Amino acid sequence: MTSFSSSKLVLLVICVMVCAFGIAIGGKLDQEFDITWGEGRAKILNNGDLLTLSLDKISGSGFQSKNEYLFGKIDMQLKLVPGNSAGTVTAYYLSSQGPTHDEIDFEFLGNLSGDPYTLHTNVFSQGKGNREQQFHLWFDPTADFHTYSILWNPQRIIFYVDGTPIREYKNSESIGVSYPKNQPMRIYSSLWNADDWATRGGLVKTDWSQAPFSASYKNFNANACIPNSPSSSSCSSNSATSTSSSWLNEELDNTSQERLKWVQKNYMVYNYCTDSKRFPQGFPADCV
Repeated sequence: MTSFSSSKLVLLVICVMVCAFGIAIGGKLDQEFDITWGEGRAKILNNGDLLTLSLDKISGSGFQSKNEYLFGKIDMQLKLVPGNSAGTVTAYYLSSQGPTHDEIDFEFLGNLSGDPYTLHTNVFSQGKGNREQQFHLWFDPTADFHTYSILWNPQRIIFYVDGTPIREYKNSESIGVSYPKNQPMRIYSSLWNADDWATRGGLVKTDWSQAPFSASYKNFNANACIPNSPSSSSCSSNSATSTSSSWLNEELDNTSQERLKWVQKNYMVYNYCTDSKRFPQGFPADCV
């Protein structure tokens, strides 16, 4: 009974926090994002429908969202660097700022032509990460656009690829593990050179004869709470029956849980929760 009451109290507090926030819905990329670095290597094209990042030997490039978000379901379609992408990293993530920042990561680690990309995921809370899971994909992510999504609500974080869940990170505050819930985060993305570690631990270096490298983005959508928004829309849990805010209480149904198990059985290549050499004294508490 105590646990039930505590859970209700937490949801009530979250409701009070987010009821005054607006809901963001996808729009033109030039209306949603600012190019932040790269000296012309990042471009918004096609009347705001397409954004491209490029990397050469001098510099990479990046962008960030105009808005900050506190909980939401965020989708973006990406087409990654084709061919020999070894040494390159395309990062797409949510993050707050400062030494105790929160962060939810997608990072795409390039590889030699014909070898699979590694999709690297991580979750930071109060500045602490080290929660890596890595996957190979069941398709060529350079041949066409694919949708990469983050569901972030008070109970869980779910990473999706084309609507298929690949990872679920649950709120474990009840056992003393911090969870991202108080710090609004912006969306960031960048294409950069990381050949000191990205491909086979840095053994394979970037082939600059293949430059410039390019990644593309389109069809951004965010059903998410925006702090201090003048919008009168609500994103509280009370409206979770509506299409726009169903994510606030979303969880994996039985079918989605089976799809998650399929991905993790067949395509997961690293899981911090099974790395006994890294954690000889015992796995982290959130490995439940």
